[in-house]
Amino acid sequence: MDHQLRRAEVAGCLETLEVDALLVTRLPNVRYLTGFTGSNAQALITTEPCIFFTDGRYTEQSRHEVPDLERVTYLGAFGEPFSEACQRRQIRRIAFEDHDLTVRGLKDLQAQTRDVEFVGANAPVERARWVKDDDERSLLDEAQACTDRAFADILDVLALGMTERQVALELEHAMRRAGSDDLSFESIVAFGENAAEPHHHPNHRALEEGDVITMDFGALYGGYHADFTRTIAFGEPPAELKKIHDIVREAQQAGIDAVRAGATGGEVDAAARKVVTDAGYGDRFPHGLGHGVGLEIHEGPNFARDGGDVLPVGAIMTVEPGIYVPGLGGVRIEDMVEVGEDGCRVLASSIRELIEL
Repeated sequence: MDHQLRRAEVAGCLETLEVDALLVTRLPNVRYLTGFTGSNAQALITTEPCIFFTDGRYTEQSRHEVPDLERVTYLGAFGEPFSEACQRRQIRRIAFEDHDLTVRGLKDLQAQTRDVEFVGANAPVERARWVKDDDERSLLDEAQACTDRAFADILDVLALGMTERQVALELEHAMRRAGSDDLSFESIVAFGENAAEPHHHPNHRALEEGDVITMDFGALYGGYHADFTRTIAFGEPPAELKKIHDIVREAQQAGIDAVRAGATGGEVDAAARKVVTDAGYGDRFPHGLGHGVGLEIHEGPNFARDGGDVLPVGAIMTVEPGIYVPGLGGVRIEDMVEVGEDGCRVLASSIRELIEL
């Protein structure tokens, strides 16, 4: 991955912010800009060669993962080495990630660097991350491929009497067998009436004949996340849920058809939401249509009601409409798509029609 190119792109915002440097403290952003995968690091982005900071646990790891930057390893607090770097580089005005650095953390840095002015910056690295490069697309494709393989495997495992927790564990095993490094997030598995909860936590509810099964899960591969949902039926489901599945499937396709560069997140959300509303279930679709996916499971841009995010070519996002009826159950269908000039590419290979086991 071309981390130098990424740093140069982010450094391009320094003039707009009217600062000498940007302090990056969010770990996903540090990883994006440097390649470092440890649990503590900071990066100082300047128009000169950037500086990478970490603690003594990661001296060797950072030497391998961040070979192209000046590396500063510290013991104790970050403030002293940061202050020394600002003095060496003659930094007088610095932007910081105001959505990440705590008030206490900012006060500590200000105490160490009294001659430096701090300016809050509104997620400049996250905005750069919206567009995926070739390496990122390859990793997301492989994360989705692991997820597709796990979905195919779980269909052969489901059996009467299994609990939601057991199925969630089987999904984890299936993703790891398929080549996943880890889980993107804790899998959602919901049977029957529990599928009316969009973010249900798997419990000891046993699988029964006629249940719908909603499974929302994803593989993590090379640091990149997949996000995928299917709702299937174990035996003959209630007639209303079959009808709802058809509506959600149609809504998802309407959303997918609306995705293209230049469209807003609100326009895409509206295209899918109209299908659900026209079918009489508008109040049963309580969340946005989707979100960006990459180094984090939720990132920009977003498909949201009245959302103003303008979709760029190369963004990878979820399209995930759902309908949830308390006491009955629910249906959600979710796929990641890559935004193109005149449409989008669906990453998943799994079918979206209702599967009845």
